[in-house]
Order: sequence, then C-alpha cells, then structure tokens
Amino acid sequence: MKKNSSGCSVEEAMRILGGRWRLLIISYLIGDPKRFSDLRRLMPNISQRMLTLDLRELEEEGLVKRTVYPTSPIMVTYELTEDGTKTIPVVEVMKEFGLWYQQR
Repeated sequence: MKKNSSGCSVEEAMRILGGRWRLLIISYLIGDPKRFSDLRRLMPNISQRMLTLDLRELEEEGLVKRTVYPTSPIMVTYELTEDGTKTIPVVEVMKEFGLWYQQR
C-alpha cells in the first residue's frame, strides 16, 4: 500500500479506507463475522481477486481479523477488530450522505 506523502490525516484515512469496496466490506462486517462467500454474495459486483486483496489490506492494517477453523472443508471468517470498530462512525456518516444524495 502506498505511504502517506503529505502527513495529512485525511490522506491517511483515504489510504486505508479509500477505493470502491473497503468501506462497504467494513459495513458488512459490522455486527457479526462473515465468511468469504457471504461477502461475495452481499457484493456480487466485486471480483474474487479484489475482495481478497482488500481483505488482506484491511487485515494488514489491523482493522479486520481473519480466523481459520480446522474443519473439513476449512472455514474462514472475517470480523472487525477493536481498531476496526473505530470505522463504524465513518460508515454511518457515509450511509447518511449516500441516502441524502440519492434523495436530493
């Protein structure tokens, strides 16, 4: 992931949460863990590769936790970490803005 070049806090937030899918992924992880296939169903327009890349980046940033269960077949879930829950107010504001924008 690119580094913050200006030191600006908004740039840092956009570096981590920017892109088409990351906030949407986070919004679906609010409340309870999801399996990869659940996220794919909730976001049918995201490619498997992009979902994998964004989940890895969010995990690397410490916002998402990946848990592998030793079952057959292997089950993997994703959930927000404690740090990840700090993004919930951002998701709520984006949702409000999106609703306002759709209705104007």
